[in-house]
Amino acid sequence: MMAPLALRPANAQEAAKDPANSNGHVSGDASAPTNEDVIMDDEIDESLLRDQLRQQQDERAQRLQAKNRRKRYLEVHPEYFADSSLELADPLLYDRLIRRFQTASEREAEGRKKGFSGQMATDLWRAEAKKDALSQPDPNSLFTYNRGPQGEIIEEEKDDVPMTKEEGRAWWVDEMTQRFLRGGDEDFEYEKLVDKNPKYDDPELERDLQDAYFESMESDFDSDGEGKEKVLTGETGIQDY
Repeated sequence: MMAPLALRPANAQEAAKDPANSNGHVSGDASAPTNEDVIMDDEIDESLLRDQLRQQQDERAQRLQAKNRRKRYLEVHPEYFADSSLELADPLLYDRLIRRFQTASEREAEGRKKGFSGQMATDLWRAEAKKDALSQPDPNSLFTYNRGPQGEIIEEEKDDVPMTKEEGRAWWVDEMTQRFLRGGDEDFEYEKLVDKNPKYDDPELERDLQDAYFESMESDFDSDGEGKEKVLTGETGIQDY
């Protein structure tokens, strides 16, 4: 009696040519990564890392440049601090640093300068600021506030309260300066007026950078690195040409 025929897979011919396929393994055509592939991947990763670091440095430099330009803007335009509407930036802080030192006549003159509508707007803003100071304290504020037993606003000093009118004014200018530098003036067009404007580059800083650059160039060409003048000499001790 004849033995039954052995069943063969449909790809028996291919299996015969590549025995590895008959066991379900990957064909020899799919080669493993070579050393060159690994090196190329490492180079790509390093290139991406360099690009990311360069981008971070550029962004940091742009932020620093914008901040320096904002500082320069305030130096050129000190009238920014004299604008009566600046009181609305932080009415409670203005009360603590400016109004508390004003005389009755000074407050009256300030009210006339604002006009009736301006004074009404200031009073409304001050009322809203009191609510915000209690419900959403500003982490950048010089003072924090709590409500007293009669419903009044009570300040909790983070630092000593200014003792004189001049000191209060100095504190106010400093607080408004820090607010302006961090971009806290929502009504001011920073990018259009200052951040992209080379007009507010500090001329002294630019001059110092240029001087430092030319001094480094001169030291490279005219000295031996130790502050001594370079002298080209031959065997005779005289310059050879």
